Amino acid sequence: MFNRYTILRFFQRILKETGKTSWILFKIMIPISIAVKIIQELNLLPYVGKLLAPLMNLVGLPGETGLIWASALIVNIYGGILTYLSLVSSSGLSLSSAQLTVLLTMILVAHTFPVELQIARKAGIKMIVMFLLRFVMALVLGGLIFQIYRFFNLFQDTAPIPQIIPQKNTTLLQWVLGELQNYATILLFIFSLLLILELLKVTHIIGYINRLLYPVLKVLGIGKEVVPIAVVGLTLGISYGGAIIIKEANEGKASRRDVFYALTLMGLCHSMIEDTLLMIAMGGKISGVLFARIIFALFISWTIVQLTKNFSDKQFKRWFLVK
Repeated sequence: MFNRYTILRFFQRILKETGKTSWILFKIMIPISIAVKIIQELNLLPYVGKLLAPLMNLVGLPGETGLIWASALIVNIYGGILTYLSLVSSSGLSLSSAQLTVLLTMILVAHTFPVELQIARKAGIKMIVMFLLRFVMALVLGGLIFQIYRFFNLFQDTAPIPQIIPQKNTTLLQWVLGELQNYATILLFIFSLLLILELLKVTHIIGYINRLLYPVLKVLGIGKEVVPIAVVGLTLGISYGGAIIIKEANEGKASRRDVFYALTLMGLCHSMIEDTLLMIAMGGKISGVLFARIIFALFISWTIVQLTKNFSDKQFKRWFLVK
């Protein structure tokens, strides 16, 4: 039976776990946020954009969209959106709806690398592996969508200029306040997620969820121990699911293979609710930013499992895991 004492202890434990899990994430995010801010202030992103220009041409996009993707890769999705809006207004950049969908889908697969790759590393995955996986697969998926749209002559009209204009911090104080607000939101989200996960365990609902999803995710090589966390990552994003999966991995509650396969799927397809709605509002077509992304992520994850399932633990660690 629950009484006031056990409920108090319950919430004390959740708060303690929230602090530990959030600190794991903040130790990654805070120094990287400062470094990214310096990169922005020094105006170094255009140089990265120029390096990406030839790759953008391969997927049917003009070279200047390399700056947009560079902003998303190094800063975040909103950084990419701000850069896109800036180029539309300043240089008259014009994309077809098909091209815009390709660009937005690539951003959804590969963005915020400084933070999200560090999360993967903290969970025991080699950064270079996750970098190559997400970067290369973003290009492959973008190219596939472009070719399919061109073959069937879909969405070749000029993309409308979106009415969404994210607010950009103009002063150092605004940036600091914005970052603090982001950290407070993350803290609240992690507390809520840990609370929900614990309640699901106490009420045994998590067992039903595992039994429902495990047959599907088992094919992808994801063990039942990380199924709930994978679902968090798929729906809400790597920052939230990744923070919890780091804790699970460090405590030995999930095998390294399960963590790798879960992060592979989450890396290719995450935050399916918020980010997808944002990209649709920006003018992206749901066939690309959601359906193609899900199908592609499931196929690539399944393929990776099939290619690596017979690896010995030593081989698996050598190729994919941090020593």
